[in-house]
Amino acid sequence: METVRLSNGVEMPQLGYGVYQVSPSECERCVSDAIGVGYRMIDTAQAYFNEEGVGNAVRKCGVPRNELFIVTKVWISNAGYERAKASIDESLRKLQTDYIDLLLIHQPFGDYYGTWRAMEEAYRAGKLRAIGVSNFYPDRFIDLAELSEIAPMVNQVETHVFNQQAEAQKIMQEYGTHIMSWGPFAEGRNNFFGNETLTGIGAKHGKSAAQVALRYLLQRGVIVIPKSVRHERMEQNLNVFDFNLSDEDMQAIRALDLGHSLFFSHYDPQTVKWLVQLGKSK
Repeated sequence: METVRLSNGVEMPQLGYGVYQVSPSECERCVSDAIGVGYRMIDTAQAYFNEEGVGNAVRKCGVPRNELFIVTKVWISNAGYERAKASIDESLRKLQTDYIDLLLIHQPFGDYYGTWRAMEEAYRAGKLRAIGVSNFYPDRFIDLAELSEIAPMVNQVETHVFNQQAEAQKIMQEYGTHIMSWGPFAEGRNNFFGNETLTGIGAKHGKSAAQVALRYLLQRGVIVIPKSVRHERMEQNLNVFDFNLSDEDMQAIRALDLGHSLFFSHYDPQTVKWLVQLGKSK
C-alpha cells in the first residue's frame, strides 16, 4: 500500500475504505471484509452512526492496531471546545481504541475554532496521531490554518474527475496539508461509470472506469476512500497500484473537470441552513 507522509511525519495510507452510508447493522461485516481484502485505512464519522461497527471489526480482525489507520470526524452538534472534547472520548470508546489516527472537523460550521483547540489538546495528549478538517473551502481553510497553532494536516473535500479541486489543492500544499477525496466516484452522477474518456483509457490498461478514476487521483497525490459493500468491488478498488496513466491519459481526464460540485456548495445560503439544521438535529 502506498502512503503519504503528513506534515508531522505520520505515514498515512493513500487509499482506504470509506463507510459513509454503510448502515450500522452492516458496517462490521463490511469493514471486516475490507480489512480481509487488504485495506488498512478505515474512514468513518460521528454523523455516520457506525463507529461501533468499525470498532468491532478492528477489534476482531486479527490485524495489529498499529497496522491500521482509523479516521473519524467531529460533527456540527459537537462543535466547541467542551463538546468536542467530550465527543473525542466518546469516539475513542465507540471505536474501542486508545488513539485515533486522524480526526477531522466534519463541517466548517458552529464553533469550529473551539473544536480545533480541543483537537490540538487531544493531539498533544496522544489521543490523536494527526488532525485535520473536512469540507473546508479555501477561504475558511486559510482562516483556520493562519490563525491556529497547528495547521490542518489533511482536508477532506469532494474530489473526483468532474470536480478536481486543482486550485484548492495548491492552496493546501502551501500549508503542508494533504487533500483527501470524499466521493471519488461522484456517487455515479453525470454517467460517471459510463464516461467515454474513463472507459476508453480503462480499455487500454485492462481496467474499469472506476479504477482509472482512482488511479488519476492517486497520481495527483490525492488520498482516496472508495466505498462499496460488495467484496468483489472492494478488491477492484484496491487493485489500482499495478498500472500508471500516461501524460496523455492524465491530460484527457483533466479536461473532464467541470470546476464545481455535483452535490452542493457551502457558499449557497440554503445549503448552509440545511447543514446547520442537520447539525442541530443530531
